[in-house]
Amino acid sequence: MVVEAHSGKIFAAQNSTVKRPVASLTKICTGVIATDWALATKQDLKKVMATVPDSVTRLGGANPLNLQPGQQISLSDALYAALLGSDNIAAMTVADHIGRDINNRRGKNDDPVWAFVKEMHELCRVLGMRNTRFLNPHGLELPKQQGFSTAADMAKLAIYAMRRPAFAFFVRQKSRTISVAGRSYVINNTNQLVGEQGILGIKTGQTAPAGPCLATSMDKDPVIRAKVDGTKGATPRRMVVVLLNSPDRFERTRSLLQTGWSQYDNWLDAGALVQDRNREILPVPKF
Repeated sequence: MVVEAHSGKIFAAQNSTVKRPVASLTKICTGVIATDWALATKQDLKKVMATVPDSVTRLGGANPLNLQPGQQISLSDALYAALLGSDNIAAMTVADHIGRDINNRRGKNDDPVWAFVKEMHELCRVLGMRNTRFLNPHGLELPKQQGFSTAADMAKLAIYAMRRPAFAFFVRQKSRTISVAGRSYVINNTNQLVGEQGILGIKTGQTAPAGPCLATSMDKDPVIRAKVDGTKGATPRRMVVVLLNSPDRFERTRSLLQTGWSQYDNWLDAGALVQDRNREILPVPKF
């Protein structure tokens, strides 16, 4: 899916509504829920310390920060690890902490991670992501936790996520140094495109069932045009590309960005006409 974020104009779509596992692109939703929670509750992510839950022992796989149950990490550092380094244990730690807070505020005793995942479901609902089902905050395919989405739905989520300044700040970092249990770690962004002109993130993903996945956002300077009344107006420009199961995801994204911008410029020069909104526009609610 290739779409200009501000207009919603679709410039390329192939199998974009086919349901597939999306691996760690799931963490886009995790990051949005976490940063929106911090804004709503007036919490400073740098100051809030989360405890690594016992449930992480069931995840398996890589543990680059050597996180152990009972250790503490700031929510901001956990989000850097999850969003830049795609750390699954960090994502679980974020979900567990925020899920517990949600339960406390609502007087409930649900499983904290599931309470967090239900917020992910609610975001998908309001964004119109009808072909998406997240079953955990990290994107691993586990027994009874095999989620799915589509390129079109993930593009909606990416557009919404990049509207959130706090989220966008995390994913645009090329690297970040964080601290856990008195040790420092450098977290490098797994998105090789970050740092190239205009690239603002946002997330990679890869598992055996999902294949290599990539969601990318790129800005260009606004187009300045004269209005009828003689004043000038600025048209912002942001292209979002989502690839699922794409072996050459980085080069393919570069190519699709170039194609998308070329088509966008031609479309804008022709008057930005839309003949069939249902086919040509990807709707993403603004709130």
